[in-house]
Amino acid sequence: MLGASLLNLTILILQFNNFYGSITPQLCHLTRIQLLDLSRNNISGTIPKCLNSLTTLTQKRSSSQTIQHSILGDYLGGYISGCYDDEASLTWKGFRAKFRSNLGLLKSIDLSSNKLIGEIPSEITYLVGLISLNLSRNKLTGQIPSRIGNLQELESLDLSRNQINDRISTSLSRIARLGKLDSSENNLFGKIPIGTQLQSYDYAYGGNPLLCGAPLPRTCPEEEKGPGQPVLVNQDGQDGLITQGYYISIGLGFAVGVWGVCGTLLLNRSCRYTYFNFLNFLNDWLYAKAAITRQRILNR
Repeated sequence: MLGASLLNLTILILQFNNFYGSITPQLCHLTRIQLLDLSRNNISGTIPKCLNSLTTLTQKRSSSQTIQHSILGDYLGGYISGCYDDEASLTWKGFRAKFRSNLGLLKSIDLSSNKLIGEIPSEITYLVGLISLNLSRNKLTGQIPSRIGNLQELESLDLSRNQINDRISTSLSRIARLGKLDSSENNLFGKIPIGTQLQSYDYAYGGNPLLCGAPLPRTCPEEEKGPGQPVLVNQDGQDGLITQGYYISIGLGFAVGVWGVCGTLLLNRSCRYTYFNFLNFLNDWLYAKAAITRQRILNR
């Protein structure tokens, strides 16, 4: 009933309670919500896929910096009128901060420090107005949405201390405003995408032993070879293969040569006759040449 009865709600902060159970899909009826903070509870289950129904979060920054409310009515027998500005204390880029004068510019979802499971729904990438997204300290698994780079307004993203098993999406490098990223203590693997904001702090990737590339000291396998150098894979095996091929080629050449000559002599009578006559002639010529040479030497 929360979403159905409070349709104009813009800020919902329920942090530091002992709420349990799953996140009700009724929250998706809060189309005007800007700040949703359910952190530090015992909420379980999955993240609702209907988050793309939070209309205000699907829109980019508004021009109004404050969230202001008007007061009209009777109080203690007198009529009062006036207005007040909202104020909120939130976790911003890992630190507690108080917002008031610029609260209207902040659009944030904080579901950290709960017991949420399952994958991060891809529908969350439709919330292009988000400035901060904190899903840390849960039990989330699966992949990082491939279109997370659509969140161009995002300045803070915390996915740390989950069980996400995936490569870091290359689309993250497109978020130019991203000043705080923490994906530590997961099961991430592969090369860290290249992007100025992604190479800022190595602690953002700690606890992921299969990650490699800057800013981590671990180089990726494809980077271990110098520029312009060929890739050497199993050099010993290749040397053995070359040696084996060398001997095979010698054997084949010998067989072709020998059997090419012998086969012709065996199968063709005229060739065989001509060949042996040539050998007899060559033998006689060599004998005569040797005898003449020997006689000349003796006559000297």
